Amino acid sequence: MSDSHLLSQTANLSTDVPAFSRGTKLEGRLSTLELFWRDHYDWLLEKGYQLRSRYRPDWKPSWEGTGKLRFNYSDNVHPTHGSVLDAERSSDGELLMLKRISKSLHPFEVEIGQLFSAKPLADNPQNHCVPIYEALQTPDDDNQYILVMPLLRSFDHPRFDTLGEAVEFFRQIFQGLQFMHQHHVAHRDATKLNVMMDARPLYPERYHPFMPWRTLDLSRHASHYTRTQKPVKYYLTDFGLSRRYKPEDRPPLEDIIEGGDKSVPEFSTSDACDPFPSDVYTIGNLVKTCFIEVRSSTLNSVGQGFGFMKPLVADMTQEDPSKRPTMDEVVTRFEQIRKGLSPWKLRSRVVKKRDSYVDGVFHGIRHWRRRLVFMIQNVPPLPTP
Repeated sequence: MSDSHLLSQTANLSTDVPAFSRGTKLEGRLSTLELFWRDHYDWLLEKGYQLRSRYRPDWKPSWEGTGKLRFNYSDNVHPTHGSVLDAERSSDGELLMLKRISKSLHPFEVEIGQLFSAKPLADNPQNHCVPIYEALQTPDDDNQYILVMPLLRSFDHPRFDTLGEAVEFFRQIFQGLQFMHQHHVAHRDATKLNVMMDARPLYPERYHPFMPWRTLDLSRHASHYTRTQKPVKYYLTDFGLSRRYKPEDRPPLEDIIEGGDKSVPEFSTSDACDPFPSDVYTIGNLVKTCFIEVRSSTLNSVGQGFGFMKPLVADMTQEDPSKRPTMDEVVTRFEQIRKGLSPWKLRSRVVKKRDSYVDGVFHGIRHWRRRLVFMIQNVPPLPTP
């Protein structure tokens, strides 16, 4: 069946389902942003990617007529952002993530994603750019692409168990940004939402992409290992603002485009800047705000035990971009810090600033039980995948 025929079958469906704007209570129905996925369900299936039953053109809610609440049904779950959606690869059943992008709005996202996803860069262990398995151009809009990527989740969920787990996280994200810079690519939005984790090793059962604390069918809590037990890999994602430069054009001077971190000093003092020192600031500020200077209300952030990172992070987040270290210098200094940490320190429990006394007792007992086993079994305190 041709692409155009598949799209014509669903083109008239957009008027059949009420449109809902952001913030509207959907009550199980499709939102306006979800209609795109429903209208491309058959085309994506032909390409080898199956969306959840919610996006079938003939979908009827599975809870209707059962007398049960819809919240226990997987086809009730909708994405939090209309540009991304989970899918199952037909060839092997692997859960993936699809991202819809506009080439005119983000002209370099496909190019940069494919650069780091192709050999020889894809095989380099220092590469922490999210792999792009495929870039599909939609048949009804030459400006629109769907990127096929692995299913990732927030880097700090589940919570870090030991300082060693967090230190390995720092190593990977510093190394990943260094790798991008060595290939003359500035990320330009290396912030918390764009640093993610491939959590497949942690979960013996598949978790739901948009309710990751539940199993895929929502029937129970998704149990998991710690990172020390099952090491994971972290990725830099979202190259929508990223730029690649010729070596002879460095240092570049770019117009200011704000990403997720609005605190970058040079964004408020000039109209243009070198994005490479700005990258150093944003990745340093991620460590600062999520692990060192943490507000007690910050969900999933830490706040205790990371004083050894303060001098490096302070230099990475200096007001004057020219005084910040390069990512090569950051990685070199970090390696010296890491080598100075004892196994006992690395095995120490991560304590969140917002943990209550009861939380501390609960997590502390479980941590010490694991810690003793790991020491007896000589499990490395730095969980490198």
